[in-house]
Amino acid sequence: MSRKETITGAIAVSLASMMWGFDGIVLTPRLYNLDVTYVVFMLHFIPFAIMNTFLFKNYGILKKFTSQDYLGFFLVALFGGALGTIAIVKALFLVNFKQLTVVVLLQKLQPVFAIILASVILKEKFRKQYALWASVAIFASYLLVFGWNFPNLEKGENTVYAALFALLAALAFGSSTVFSKKVLNDFSFQTGTFFRYGFTVLITFIIVIFAGAWDQLVITTPVNWVFFLVIGLTTGSGAIFLYYFGLRKIRAMVATICELFFPLSAILFDYIFNGKVLNAVQWLAAGVMIFAIIKLNQPDNNNK
Repeated sequence: MSRKETITGAIAVSLASMMWGFDGIVLTPRLYNLDVTYVVFMLHFIPFAIMNTFLFKNYGILKKFTSQDYLGFFLVALFGGALGTIAIVKALFLVNFKQLTVVVLLQKLQPVFAIILASVILKEKFRKQYALWASVAIFASYLLVFGWNFPNLEKGENTVYAALFALLAALAFGSSTVFSKKVLNDFSFQTGTFFRYGFTVLITFIIVIFAGAWDQLVITTPVNWVFFLVIGLTTGSGAIFLYYFGLRKIRAMVATICELFFPLSAILFDYIFNGKVLNAVQWLAAGVMIFAIIKLNQPDNNNK
């Protein structure tokens, strides 16, 4: 893979991650009045319905699907679309969007899960140089959020549950990164996005039925519908299209480090929209993390 393709892929994944950061701080909080499973279902159903108007030809590909293809898309949808999204939205709702600590915890352990799974499932070699800069990036991202202190979950049942849901999201999204990379070895990013959303709609539809959340349709406000559409078309499906486009061009191990732009952007947007200011340690950590990500994307680190 050429250096240009690697850089393009890394930029695409990083931009998608920043869009998710914006979503978590600015957009998703507007849906706080609704049930979590219903929210996740609608955030996938609306964009998938729109995708059907211009990507419907992808249904023809189903004839060529092997059992491994079905399994691959099911795992991507289950972990990345359903479990991961439900878990992180639930974590946000539990802390009422006031504590970014739990939210950013998602990105603290996600790279660890993805790196291990990439080595096992994709047979990506775990090189010494990569381990060095990946460790630097992960440690810097930790300092970006917690400073030199240990995470303070405080007291209270909601915070503890939120932390557990964030950990579940870390595992789910880390797994999805690897499964997505495996799927994209055989399919275009357009097809990958289309079926990821399709399979997720089916999975979350079943979850909503068992959760008895259909009554949420009645209490969904006009403002809620506006944000469903905005999220579905931009930070939802739009970000996934961009993410899959980039993921086809870089290794899963590099992609998961680029995704650290999610917590970085979340902190930035929290400052812009909520007035929270980064301290000196956080600014230093942000600079170190970006430097580590740049080093990870240098050809010498990826192709030795």
